[in-house]
Amino acid sequence: MSTKTRNAVAAARSGQDANRIVMGIGGAVIVALVVAIAVAVITASRSTGGPIVAPAAATADGAIRVGSGGTTVAVYLDYMCPYCGRFERANSTDLGDLVAAGDITLELHPMSFLDRASNGAGYSTRAANAIVTVADRDAAHLLAFNSALFENQPAEGTTGLDDARIAALAAGAGVPESVISTFADRTFVPWIEQATQTAFDDGVTGTPTVKINGVKTDADLYTAGSLRAAL
Repeated sequence: MSTKTRNAVAAARSGQDANRIVMGIGGAVIVALVVAIAVAVITASRSTGGPIVAPAAATADGAIRVGSGGTTVAVYLDYMCPYCGRFERANSTDLGDLVAAGDITLELHPMSFLDRASNGAGYSTRAANAIVTVADRDAAHLLAFNSALFENQPAEGTTGLDDARIAALAAGAGVPESVISTFADRTFVPWIEQATQTAFDDGVTGTPTVKINGVKTDADLYTAGSLRAAL
């Protein structure tokens, strides 16, 4: 075999070896990607921490319904949102009176997007879960507990109220211990996560957002009497 021929054979073998290496690396990359995708899917499927359990009087779009009046007032809120606190202080008495009189149906949409503002303590989710638990099991004290949470609202950027303080506020609002003791089960957290996403999908861009019979109101949400006049 001539030197030229031997060189050609060696080059061909070298090319084959290189192709095998490239194919091997490519295969490894593909396997790694498949594993990464599988892990991501599994992680996503576990992000809610359990099955979605809807509370009593839940609406299809992620609210808890209070009252049975002819006019529907939907309030989108987050328990860490300072503007929601201002809204509550200005309007809670009017809304409670209108519910009691049978004039409105109040739909509270508890959201949890401000978990990021509680230093990893998940305050928005924990407070919302407590509220939804009361709505499900002791609806008579729901509005009183809702008001208590806002009257004692923590500032953004803090860890928020701890579970013991949330429980104490619920007890002060009249919620029985048999209900309070189930807050720690976090039963409604997956539903709250779903409700939060549903609100964003429906065009809600911030809290508080208030809709009257499905239409976002332009009433002054922070001056007492303004929302009632719009109703």
